[in-house]
Amino acid sequence: STANLAIILIDARRGVLTQTRRHSYLAHLVGIQHIVVAVNKMDLVNYDQATYDKICADYLAFAQEIGFAQARDIKFIPLSALAGDMLVDRLDNMPWYKGETLLEILESAPAAHTEGDEEFRFPVQFVCRPHASADADLHDFRGFMGRIESGGISVGDAVTVLPNGYQSKVKAIQLGDAQLQSAQTEQSITLLLEDEIDTSRGDMIVKTGSAIQPVKQIEAFVCWLSETPMSLARTYVIRHTTRESKAKVGTISYKVDVNTLEEQATTDLKMNDIARMTFKLAQPLMVDSYATNRATGAFIVIDESSNNTVGAGMII
Repeated sequence: STANLAIILIDARRGVLTQTRRHSYLAHLVGIQHIVVAVNKMDLVNYDQATYDKICADYLAFAQEIGFAQARDIKFIPLSALAGDMLVDRLDNMPWYKGETLLEILESAPAAHTEGDEEFRFPVQFVCRPHASADADLHDFRGFMGRIESGGISVGDAVTVLPNGYQSKVKAIQLGDAQLQSAQTEQSITLLLEDEIDTSRGDMIVKTGSAIQPVKQIEAFVCWLSETPMSLARTYVIRHTTRESKAKVGTISYKVDVNTLEEQATTDLKMNDIARMTFKLAQPLMVDSYATNRATGAFIVIDESSNNTVGAGMII
C-alpha cells in the first residue's frame, strides 16, 4: 500500500485474466501511480508481436473501464524471463519492441514525494516540555515532536494548528541536537513556535492557508480485515495519523466484487470485503483524500473491546 510502482505480470499465452483485473483494481485502490504491465513467456508464443499488441489493447480497455488509465502511468513490456530477454539485456528475439528493458524502467521510476509540490502535514506525536530546573534554557521550552508526512517547512513560515485553528510562526527546527533552517518529508523533527499555543498529541500543524479543514464525517473505501463481520450497531475507533476518534458506521454505499468489479448492495462487511462507506466521528479529524496524500488520507479501524485492527480505509 506504500508502493509507488507495481508490476502486473501477464502470461502471454493466456492474456488478461480475472487475476489480472483483480490485481490491477487493488493497485488502483491503494493509489499506486506507476504500473508496468509485463507480458511474460513471449518465448512460448514465438515472440509474436500481434499477440503482445492484443494483450496491451485488452488491458488498456479494462483500465479505461475502471478509470485506471486516466490517473496512472502505464507502461507495457514484452518479456521472456526464461531467456532473460528484456529483463536486463535486450536480445535479438523481439526487434519490433523499441522500448526500455524492465530494469531500465525501474531505475528511471521517480522516487516517492518527487512528482509534485505537496502540502505540509505534521501530525504532532509528542509535546516536549522538559522542565529542567538546572537549565535555564529549558524553563520555557515547548517543542512539538513528530514526523513530516508531506511537504516541507522552514524557519519563519506561518503555520496553523488544527483543529483549534491557532496561528503562529516557526521559531526553530531541531533534528536531535542539530538546528535546521528547513526540513522535508519523512524527517522526524521538533518544531518550536513563536507563540505558546495549546497543542497536544493528535493535533496537526499545517502551513497557514493550506486547504484542509477538520471534519466529523469521512467517506472512504474500507478493506475489512477481521473474521468478525462489521456491525452497524457497534462503535469503532478510527486511528488517523496520531489522532483517534470513536466512530459509528454511517452508510455502506456498496461493496466491490474484486473478481468481476460488480458493485453489490450490502449491510455488513465480512473478511476481505472492500466497500465504499461513511463513518460518523466523535472527534474531528484533519484529512486529505488518499489520492492526494496517502499519510493523511489513510486510517485504520480498531475494535475498541479487543484493540484489534479490523479494517483499513482510504479516504475519498
